[in-house]
Amino acid sequence: MPHVALLHGPNGNPIYQVGGKSFIYFRTPSRDAVDPETGERYDDVIIFWVPSESDKLALTQDPDSPFFTTSHFDGHLSVLLRGSHIGELTPQELTEVIQDAWLSRASATRARKWLSERRLP
Repeated sequence: MPHVALLHGPNGNPIYQVGGKSFIYFRTPSRDAVDPETGERYDDVIIFWVPSESDKLALTQDPDSPFFTTSHFDGHLSVLLRGSHIGELTPQELTEVIQDAWLSRASATRARKWLSERRLP
């Protein structure tokens, strides 16, 4: 994706930004995302921004989807995915989620330009 900057959080976790806005964030363990059986904090959570609340609901309410959310993210246009579950997505599904995340955070001008370059003749 164009105009992407890779930063690193305080623990070295990758943060991908476009125009200074994060669109994919590798989260450090937090008390709101834990294994329900052990209570152990997940150490592989990735945050993907989404374009709308309806997109978030579509990804998190499907019982077959590896995406989830927590109450900490209520009202936040993002979904969570454990890195260990990324293989449950097809390459096309993962590509779409990444592109949607980028598009949701890129400027309108950058998004229009990128989309227009991908249109079929």
